[in-house]
Amino acid sequence: MLKYIEMDYKLPDLTCARKRTREDVNRRVFNIEEKLLSIGKDKYYLIKTHGCQANERDSENIAGLLEKIGYTKTLDESKADIVIINTCAIREGAEDKVFGELGALKRYKTLNPNMIIGICGCMAQEERTVKTILDKYKQVNLIFGTHNINDLPRLISNIYEENRKSIEVYSIEGEVIEDIPSVRTSSHKASVNIMYGCNKFCAYCIVPYTRGKERSRLLEDVVKEVEELVNNGYKEVTLLGQNVNAYGKDLDADYDFSDLLEAVAKTNIKRIRFMTSHPWDFNDKMIEVIKNNSNIMPYIHLPLQSGSDNVLKVMNRRYTSQTYKELFDKLKTNLPNFAFTTDIIVAFPGESEEDFNKTLEMVDYCKYDNAFTFIFSPREGTPAYNMENLIPQEEKNRRLSVLNEKVSYYANLNNKKYQDKIVEVLVDGPSKKNPNIYSGYIPEGKLVNFKGKCNVGDIVKVKITEALSFSLNGEQVE
Repeated sequence: MLKYIEMDYKLPDLTCARKRTREDVNRRVFNIEEKLLSIGKDKYYLIKTHGCQANERDSENIAGLLEKIGYTKTLDESKADIVIINTCAIREGAEDKVFGELGALKRYKTLNPNMIIGICGCMAQEERTVKTILDKYKQVNLIFGTHNINDLPRLISNIYEENRKSIEVYSIEGEVIEDIPSVRTSSHKASVNIMYGCNKFCAYCIVPYTRGKERSRLLEDVVKEVEELVNNGYKEVTLLGQNVNAYGKDLDADYDFSDLLEAVAKTNIKRIRFMTSHPWDFNDKMIEVIKNNSNIMPYIHLPLQSGSDNVLKVMNRRYTSQTYKELFDKLKTNLPNFAFTTDIIVAFPGESEEDFNKTLEMVDYCKYDNAFTFIFSPREGTPAYNMENLIPQEEKNRRLSVLNEKVSYYANLNNKKYQDKIVEVLVDGPSKKNPNIYSGYIPEGKLVNFKGKCNVGDIVKVKITEALSFSLNGEQVE
């Protein structure tokens, strides 16, 4: 049984996490000490992932590191020698779920005292969260953040060899580390990080504090990764960044996101997507590149957050409802067959009924294909955390319900356009309940469930027989 000795911990510091300098980003290639390559031999790992696609991509790297040092994957918690929970901090509900999982893992730790229980991701970058874990969840013996995933083998070694907990979280601007091992969760679709961090500092958002400053990967490194994916049979890539439109601004280079998009399109990957675009940075050059490359999918996620200028200003979103409309109109004119989705927050501190109605008016104007909607969740350390919010919970729930009803209406209206049409679906796999029902996505990002005979990763033609609000049903025609 491991008996832990107290050591100095490296704890998160939100004050340091706020800092932004003009110093060059440190870039290096991952390497590992040979002595660490067998510390997981004959042991099993399990990873639980919460949050966005960036977290999912991080978990692929975590799995790659664990397998690099000898661990084998398991889905059985009772069998696992190490369980790592990769966390999201964007809303309180996500954090509560993680604390519940930690409590449930305690009994496995009792049965296997040598089990390592780890926390990483955005929650690990929060001062309050780490203090809570250290005070109340003694079973946790590994905490690391978003900036030092690459150090995981060493941190695990510290636990085994030095009989101590490994608590190491850095509140820094961050660096770029290439060639971290990876275990992809899909054999036909892949996420590719093109940049990390965020400099926008929206008033409600914890991400700039948990992910560091904007730092772009070099164009040639991104293209190389996509080319390797193409050679390995991948059909689709999603280019990831907190704000992909800002790609390249931190580099001393003569290219930007539009140039990267064009370079990735030339790899002949069949499908390209990107997430997420901030309205402030979407330029005409990007629109032209998207328009001229058929393997860039006809789907854009363009977060709105609020339709009220008053709320947008307090949110520090750096655009107005009018400039958002102008951009949306330009996109619709140049890309008429594209699907558009968005993010919207209701009940932001100070949001009046009039402000909320302006959000509803914007949804009526844009008629989104879908929207990810949320009640404002205060995040400690952000400016909005200390803003007075007098909106009763009942009213918050009402506004969300009204908004969701309107979003559902337009989602259904847009989906009806596909009734009886033949679409191309990239197959994700068969249903667990019925092997003759498959699911996948069309270029516009809509989920299709269909009857047919095909394989994972195939692109097949499907005739739509039923249009629902948030999915389509159909039958394979070839």
